[in-house]
Amino acid sequence: MSRIKEAFANGKAFIPFITCGDPSLQATYDNVLAMADAGADLIELGIPFSDPTAEGPVIQEANVRALNAGTTTDKIFDLVVRIRHSVKIPMVFMTYANVVFSYGADRFLSKAAEVGMDGIILPDVPFEEKEEFAVVCRKYGLDMISLIAPTSHERVAMIAREAEGFIYCVSSLGVTGVRKEITTNIGEMTDLVRSASKDIPCAVGFGISTPEQAKRMAQYADGVIVGSAIVKICAQYGEAAAEHVGEYVKAMKEAIM
Repeated sequence: MSRIKEAFANGKAFIPFITCGDPSLQATYDNVLAMADAGADLIELGIPFSDPTAEGPVIQEANVRALNAGTTTDKIFDLVVRIRHSVKIPMVFMTYANVVFSYGADRFLSKAAEVGMDGIILPDVPFEEKEEFAVVCRKYGLDMISLIAPTSHERVAMIAREAEGFIYCVSSLGVTGVRKEITTNIGEMTDLVRSASKDIPCAVGFGISTPEQAKRMAQYADGVIVGSAIVKICAQYGEAAAEHVGEYVKAMKEAIM
C-alpha cells in the first residue's frame, strides 16, 4: 500500500493545503508542523507559480507573496528535508506543469522522492497528457494524483481505473476559493469513481471552508481537502499563523471523524 493510501486507512482523511513561502519558508515550516500535530492525514504543499490558472484570488495572492519573498523550488526542497525530521504523514506537491518542466521533470521528481515527498498534483495537465509525467513518477515511486471535475462524466471511469494515491474530486466549477454553498452532486461523482475502481480513495476539494461543509462532503467522500480557508488564515496572521492554522485543522478533522 502506498503511503498516500495509508492516509485513508483510519477513517475519513483531512487534507490541508498551504502555499510554501507565504509569507516565509519558516512560517510554512511552523504551519506544516502545526497541521500535522492537529491531526492532518496528508498535506498538500503548493509550489508558487506566477500564473496559477486553477487558483482563485486568495491562493493567487499567496503565490505572489511567496515569490516576492524569494521562494524557489530548491528552497522548498530544503524545507521538506527540515519538515521530514518531525513530520511522518504523507505529503504531496501541488503545482503547475511549467514549474516541473523548467526544473527538468526527471530532476524535479527524483529530488521530490529523495526529500521524502509521496506524490504530485498538476491541475493544468489533462488526463490525456499525464503519461509523460506519470512515467517519471513511477520511476521514482511517486503517485501522480488525478483530478475529476463535475464536467468529467464519461471520463471518470477511465481516469479512476488508472488513478494512483487518491482521486481529487473537484467540487465546483471554476477556480479554488471559499464558497458559501456547494451544489455539485458529490455522491454521484464518488459513486462513478468507486464503480470503476474499488480501491482508490476519493477526496473532495475546491470551496470547502466550514466544519459543516466538511462533514457533509465526508458523507460521500473518503477525505476532504481545504486550501483557500487555510491560506486566508496565513494571510491574516502572517508569521504568527501556526497556532490559528492548528486550531482550524483540529476543528475540521473533528468534524469529519
